[in-house]
Amino acid sequence: MERWKQILISPNESLLETMKVIDKSTLQFAAVVDKEDHLLGTVTDGDIRRGILRGVSLDSPIKEVMNTSPILEKIGQESLYYKKVMKKRKLKQLPIVDDSYKIARIMFTDDVDQVLQKENIVVLMAGGLGTRLRPLTNNIPKPMLKVGDKPILETIIESFKSFGFKKFILCVNYKKELIQDYFQDGTLLGVEIKYIEETKRLGTAGALSLLNEKPAAPFFVMNGDLLTKINFEQLLDFHLESQAEATICVREYEYQIPFGVIETDQQKLMSIVEKPVHKTFVNAGIYVLNPESLAYVPHDQFFDMPDLFKILIGTGKEAAAFPLREYWLDIGHTADYEKADKDYMGNFLSEGEECG
Repeated sequence: MERWKQILISPNESLLETMKVIDKSTLQFAAVVDKEDHLLGTVTDGDIRRGILRGVSLDSPIKEVMNTSPILEKIGQESLYYKKVMKKRKLKQLPIVDDSYKIARIMFTDDVDQVLQKENIVVLMAGGLGTRLRPLTNNIPKPMLKVGDKPILETIIESFKSFGFKKFILCVNYKKELIQDYFQDGTLLGVEIKYIEETKRLGTAGALSLLNEKPAAPFFVMNGDLLTKINFEQLLDFHLESQAEATICVREYEYQIPFGVIETDQQKLMSIVEKPVHKTFVNAGIYVLNPESLAYVPHDQFFDMPDLFKILIGTGKEAAAFPLREYWLDIGHTADYEKADKDYMGNFLSEGEECG
């Protein structure tokens, strides 16, 4: 079966089921069709995440978030013509339809010129003291703690590498020699690794002011104590589609108020809601920044990433939020570390691979 036929979905398919189709196909895209395969719209991972931010339920039909006016081409042209269209318009996929808008084929990026290695830099913040994980971090930096059979930081690097990102900068401070001795220049992992050595605490963004060269393209910044199954290619696509100066990954967080919540209108009691559950989005510690955003980072000073986003928003720059739906764990306390070790087998081992 031609691979594009794997991503044809009904307009009544739920967001949740559509996400499964997109993830399983690895094509980052699905086409919404009627029973005769006439194209009704398209949907990307970014379309779904923007719908989630608007409050659209995962059980809602995909037609609520699909793009009803996708870029497409009619049949009858040579393949070279379609390739030129995709290159000129920087498309990752191009539906080709007949006069009745029935899909004849869908062309993808790798039908044109597949580029496995991406030039976007990944900056990993690995200089923290890990005080909340003591005594585990008395003699080892937190990113070097082993989860499964390898350091947290190695799992992060391998995850980025699986999506074609191979240029890394590690910001190190506490016990930095252990990180540098282990990873060296990245050759053994098939990547390129450089280092920024902090001589003092610079927060989650301050070390960016010490970059020797300004990145030429949007770049990632990520805390070095996170485990996640995020698709970094989808994150970058979302950032570019949003035309944002900076994108922050967010995670839905639920909390319950342990009391009855009272609503009043002056002295009049309007309602009592017993122990309500509230949902909100919280910072997940993963970011994509345009190179221009570095102008707002003070040189060699303590500066956290939320401070950068506040400045960008305050100066009228576009900032975007990317909602995570994948596995994500911030290893901040001993209980988190124990959970990460248990989760590793089911989330990070390839089929047939054994841990340790």
